[in-house]
Amino acid sequence: MHVLKQISAITRMNLRSVPLRPGSSSVVVIGIAGVVGVLVSILAMVTGLSQIMTSSGRADRAIVMGTGSNFEILSSLSREATRTILDAPGIRRGKDAKPIASTEALAIVRAVLNDGNSANVPLRGVGPAIFTLRPELRIVEGRAFEPSLRELMVGRSAQRQFQGMEVGSRITLRGADWTVVGVFESKGDQHEAELITGAETLQSAFRRNGFQSVTVQLETAESFSAFKAWLTDNPSLSLDVLRESDYNQQQSQAFTQVLTVIAYVVGGIMAVGAALGALNSMYTAVSGRTVEIATLRVLGFGPAAVAVSVFAEALLLALAGGVLGACLAWLIFSGHMISTNGAGVTQLAVPLIVGPRIIALGILWACVIGMIGASFPAIRAARAPLAAALRGN
Repeated sequence: MHVLKQISAITRMNLRSVPLRPGSSSVVVIGIAGVVGVLVSILAMVTGLSQIMTSSGRADRAIVMGTGSNFEILSSLSREATRTILDAPGIRRGKDAKPIASTEALAIVRAVLNDGNSANVPLRGVGPAIFTLRPELRIVEGRAFEPSLRELMVGRSAQRQFQGMEVGSRITLRGADWTVVGVFESKGDQHEAELITGAETLQSAFRRNGFQSVTVQLETAESFSAFKAWLTDNPSLSLDVLRESDYNQQQSQAFTQVLTVIAYVVGGIMAVGAALGALNSMYTAVSGRTVEIATLRVLGFGPAAVAVSVFAEALLLALAGGVLGACLAWLIFSGHMISTNGAGVTQLAVPLIVGPRIIALGILWACVIGMIGASFPAIRAARAPLAAALRGN
């Protein structure tokens, strides 16, 4: 009998017997489903975080900060430096001949979450050209703030997470009262987790004089090199100049790397447990069919066919567990939002995105667990002495 036919025949027989072993079979399926569900959910968070950090990044916008400032909040720029930056070549100018740019101040304030706890939220002071600079920023409720008043607009994400962020509400930030006059959206990027007001108003309220960054609209994406060279070659300045897309990627990279490591460490620990569970279940299944397997070998079925059939059974159970775990993760998590600290200082609402690539990775992870769990029982089934096996030993 051809070896493939032998494998097919034994595998079909083994699969027909699976319903007769619901306990051992469910251990494999449920254990692997749990591993895949955890892995997929954490990787979905990684994907969502990367999306919100890069969705607003444009190659024709640049951000300028003080040298050595990995985070915008740690940067410091004097007024003189910001004026010099706005004189650099390569910046697009509006109809009024003024540069399309925003000199920005950033403060971290505390606000009350919907669950009653408090968390950090960024209060960003922006320049008057902010709506021209960021056309994706769109007011969906209320109106824009008046630059000379303690008024602010709230990002949609921040409004969903924090209490008292409705239009018309008054909130106290570091002892100063502010009025919420509008709500904005910006295509789901990180700015939706912020509060926005005029830069000069913020500085007056917080008794500051410097800025954290300057964001500019370049004439073209190719203008970046000339813009950066002019600034970095100026001996009176000490600046870091990045494309906005590169800056956002840099911000998300460290956090996504940590989450990815957590996903694989936690998933790996759970995978070891699932593999051991599969190993034990397959050993039990093989031991319970010792006489049956020995009889098949006496009838002419080769050891290789027996081993491959046991391996195939475990792999199919693992595949079922992987599909189950991935589907449950997609149903439960996909499209939901979770709150987390972004860049270590701010509260971000991160969408969980369960895409085809993550699902495929989870199912592949399940198959690997199944193969590991099936390898030793398959070898045992093929090598068991016939005489002892026929006696049920």
